[in-house]
Amino acid sequence: MKEIIKILISIFFFVIALLSHIPLFFLLSYVILSYEVFLKAWKNILKKELFDENFLMLLATIGAFLIGEYEEAVAVMLFYQIGEFCQDYATDKSKREITSLMDIRPDYANIEKNGTIKKIDPKDVRVGDTIVVKPGEKIPLDGMVIHGKTYLDTKALTGESIPCEVSINSIVYSGSINTTSPIKIKVMKKYQESTASKILELVLNASDKKAKSEQFMSKFARIYTPVVVFLALLLALLPLFFFHDTSYIRRSLSFLVISCPCALVLSIPLSFFTGLGLSSSKGILVKGGNYLEALSRLDTIVFDKTGTLTEGVFDVVKIEAKKKDEILYYATYAESFSLHPISLSLKKAYQKEVDETIVKETEEITGKGIKAKVGGKTVLVGNEKLMEEYKIDYQKTKDIGTILYVAVNKNYLGYIVIRDKIKESAKDLILKLQKENINRIVMLTGDKEEISKAVAEEIGIKKVYASLLPQEKVEKVEALLKKKNGTLAFVGDGMNDAPVLRISDLGIAMGALGSDAAIEAADIVIMDDDPKKILTAMEISKKTMKIVKENIFLTLFIKILVLLFSLFGISSMWQAVFADVGVSLLAIMNACRMFLFQKKEKF
Repeated sequence: MKEIIKILISIFFFVIALLSHIPLFFLLSYVILSYEVFLKAWKNILKKELFDENFLMLLATIGAFLIGEYEEAVAVMLFYQIGEFCQDYATDKSKREITSLMDIRPDYANIEKNGTIKKIDPKDVRVGDTIVVKPGEKIPLDGMVIHGKTYLDTKALTGESIPCEVSINSIVYSGSINTTSPIKIKVMKKYQESTASKILELVLNASDKKAKSEQFMSKFARIYTPVVVFLALLLALLPLFFFHDTSYIRRSLSFLVISCPCALVLSIPLSFFTGLGLSSSKGILVKGGNYLEALSRLDTIVFDKTGTLTEGVFDVVKIEAKKKDEILYYATYAESFSLHPISLSLKKAYQKEVDETIVKETEEITGKGIKAKVGGKTVLVGNEKLMEEYKIDYQKTKDIGTILYVAVNKNYLGYIVIRDKIKESAKDLILKLQKENINRIVMLTGDKEEISKAVAEEIGIKKVYASLLPQEKVEKVEALLKKKNGTLAFVGDGMNDAPVLRISDLGIAMGALGSDAAIEAADIVIMDDDPKKILTAMEISKKTMKIVKENIFLTLFIKILVLLFSLFGISSMWQAVFADVGVSLLAIMNACRMFLFQKKEKF
C-alpha cells in the first residue's frame, strides 16, 4: 500500500510538471521516486558493491537531469518503480501460493489433563501428553491414536487426495487434517521434531540452495555491470573528446538503463522458487533449486528394492500341502512370538485369534528358522537347512520367495511361500523412464538373488545386484558414479539407505513420511509410497529449466538488440525503459506460468 501511495503522489507531481513546465515539480516527483533507490545504492557502496541496478538507474537519470531531459529522467524512474512494484507483487504472490499449498503449521493443540481440555501452543506440548483433535482441525504433533476412528486429509503432506482411515494404534503426522470424528492422540515427538515443522523448515530453506543457473547469474551480474558502466563512459566521452559531439551522452544514458540486469537476477530465482512450490504441492519436497536443476540432467537411476519398488509388506502367496489349514495353523503358532514380517504375514493369512498360551519352548535357530512346542507337538518352521539339520524328508521347491518348510513331530507337512508384493505403479515407472531415454536403470538390494531377479524381470529392470550388505551398496554406487554422464539418482525407502542417499548426486527418499533418516539424508523427499512421483518431479524439473532458459534468451536477445539500437542513436529512453522494466515483467510472468500449469493439473 505504501508503494502504491508513493507512486500515485509522484504521478501527481509529474502531471503538474508536464502541464506547467516548472522544473521544481519534476524534481519533487523524481525525489519521491528515487530516495529509496539512492539509499540502497549508498548502502551497497559502503559494502563495496558499487555496480548494481540501483547505481545504474541513478547514474542514468541524474545524467538525464543534467542535460535538461527532465521528463525522461522522471519517466525512467517512474516506470522503474512500477516495474519493481510488479516484481515484488509477483514474488509475494508466489510465496503466498507456496504458503497456502503448505498450510500445515498448527495454530494450537487441545491438551487433555484430568478430564479437561485446554488450548495451548503446540510448542508447549510434551512427549507423552494426550491431545484431542476434533473434525476440521489440524493434527498439531506426531503421535499414536489411542482413542477413536476417523479419516485424515493428508494432501498437504503427501499430495494424496483420497483421505486415509486411522484408528487405535495408527501413527499420525502433524499437518494432517481430521475430517470426520474426534480422536485422542498420544504425542510421540516434540513440536520441533514433528513432521509439519520439518517440512516447513525444508520448504522455507529450499530457496537458499541456489542452482548453477542462479549462481552463474549472480557472478555474471558482478562482472557484467562494471563492464557496461565502462562502455557507457566510453560511448559518452570518446565522441565528446574527439568530435565535440554531445549527442552521445544521451545514448550512453539509454545504454545504462537498458543494461540493468534485474530481469535475469530476479526472474531466474523466481522460476526455481515456483518450481519448488509446485513440487511441494505434489508431496515432493526438493531441498533446493540445485537439486531441481540436477534432476533435469538425470542419466542414471539406481533403485533399492524393498519398500521402494515393492510394498515392503510380505504376504502368503502360496500354500503347498494336503491340509492347508493345518500347515498354516502350525506355522502361525510357531512364529507367533516373533515380530518379524514373516510372522506378521502368517497371522494376516491365518485370520483367527492366536492363543499364545498353547505355545511352549520357542527356540529361534539363527539362519534356519523356528522350533516350538505347539499343543504338545514339536513344530519346525524354516528353510531347507533346518529340514536337513533335523533329517526331515522334504521336497525342495523352486518357487520364488521366502520358503517356509513345515514339519510336525518330524513329519513333513509341506511348504508356504511368502513374497513381497510389487507396487502397482513400479512397472509403469520403469517403462516411462526408458521412454525418457534413461536407459541406465539399476536395482541394488540385500535380498536373495533369485527373488531380486524375479522382481526385476517383472518390472523391466535388466541390471540387478543382489545379496548386498549396506557397505557393498555404497561400493556399487561409487563405481556407477565413475561411469555416469549426467546425474546419478539413488531411490531408497530412507530407513537404511542413508549412506547411499548421501554419496549419490541426487538422493531420493520414497515413502519417507515420518522418517527422520530420510528427511535428513535425501535431497528429494517423496512423502508417500508412489514411485510415479519421480516422473512428476522430473516433469516439474524440465519445465522449470525450460522457463529459465526462455527467460535468459528473451532477456539477453531484447537487451542486446536495444543496446545496438542505442549505440547507433536509433532508440530513445522510452525503448530503454522497455528493455529493462518491460523485459523484467515478461520474464516474471513467464516464471509464474508454473502455477498456471498446476491449476490446469498439467502435472
